Amino acid sequence: MPSVPLIALIVIVLYILSSVKILAEYERGVIFRLGRVLPQPKGPGIILVFAPIDRMVRVSLRIETLEVPPQDVVTRDNVTVKVNAVIYFRVIDSTKAVIEVANFLYATSQLAQTTLRSVLGEVELDVLLSQREKLNLRLQSILDQHTSPWGIKVTMVEVKQVDLAEQMIRVIAKQAEAERERRAKIIHAEGEYVAAEKLAMAAEVIQKQPAAIQLRYLQTLVEIGVEKNTTVVFPLPIDIFAGMHALLEKTGK
Repeated sequence: MPSVPLIALIVIVLYILSSVKILAEYERGVIFRLGRVLPQPKGPGIILVFAPIDRMVRVSLRIETLEVPPQDVVTRDNVTVKVNAVIYFRVIDSTKAVIEVANFLYATSQLAQTTLRSVLGEVELDVLLSQREKLNLRLQSILDQHTSPWGIKVTMVEVKQVDLAEQMIRVIAKQAEAERERRAKIIHAEGEYVAAEKLAMAAEVIQKQPAAIQLRYLQTLVEIGVEKNTTVVFPLPIDIFAGMHALLEKTGK
């Protein structure tokens, strides 16, 4: 039979082997010794956890992705929409993440849902659809401020999708169509205004140089001839009729 010292040695060796823990590079171990947390977390690498005196809580330092489920949001202009988002965050202080909050993942998820509803409820629908980047930064700032005491750093918040009712989609489509029609009319009016200015300038030049109108007539005839038309339109200046009228009046006298 093995002696008592040998048995004691085997038990000690087994206890030491069971106390050896290996933490990955992205993991930290928060150690509670007799119920009190140690000042610094352990890891990465090989550490010793002497149970039952010590108790270890593993905490991952990698970036976590949290999807916020669709939330019913009433915007400032009383439009009901469904909005979902995604949050990226990581643990920067593993000790606070363990002792300051019971479950930091669940707590961050609930805080993200309430913050999403409150922030988006303060803006109008047009702002929600057109200024999403600013809203993302605002959400990220508010969440980071509230989760900082938990040792959590919110790195990015992205509003993924905004679902509208069919009736509201039709209203927005009509509004966009009316806006495009308004822009088209303005552009057309501006074109007419510029064309009128150019025509006025051309009229001033022709008035100063009467021969210019004759040259324009000849150029028009050349353009008609290039198209091989059988009908030739010859423009006749109205001034000729005025001269003929004056000549007839002199002849009648």
